[in-house]
Amino acid sequence: MATPSIEDWIAINDLFIRYACSLDHGDVEAVVSCFTRDGVIESPAMGKFTGEVGVREFAERNARYQKKPGVQLRHVVSNVRIDVEPGGSRARAFCYLLDFLTEDGKTQLLSPGEYDCRLVKIEGKWKFQHRLVLMDKQFKIQGM
Repeated sequence: MATPSIEDWIAINDLFIRYACSLDHGDVEAVVSCFTRDGVIESPAMGKFTGEVGVREFAERNARYQKKPGVQLRHVVSNVRIDVEPGGSRARAFCYLLDFLTEDGKTQLLSPGEYDCRLVKIEGKWKFQHRLVLMDKQFKIQGM
């Protein structure tokens, strides 16, 4: 594994941010576009979702929940670490994660955690192929 180029580092950081913001704004298509067609999301709070259909289901469930009056999720990512495989088309990236839920005017930290991601560069764009969510404490959100 190697340190990414500055261009790849910026592009991968942008991917993490686009994913988090798209998820928090209920933008299903933008979330799906962050993943490869065979992409996988594994979340202890929501389960495992595979392929474009699965990723879309994950994003739609999240978006439906956030349409409830007075509800907002915030995924805050930081401390991104990236290792690129020789050849430069595959990478593994980690970041810290804070999940906040605001409901009826009250905000709570659901849990700190980490994303462990495998990425692929397709036609010059980085996409998630596999995203594993690791939370420091388990939680479930009622209605999601």
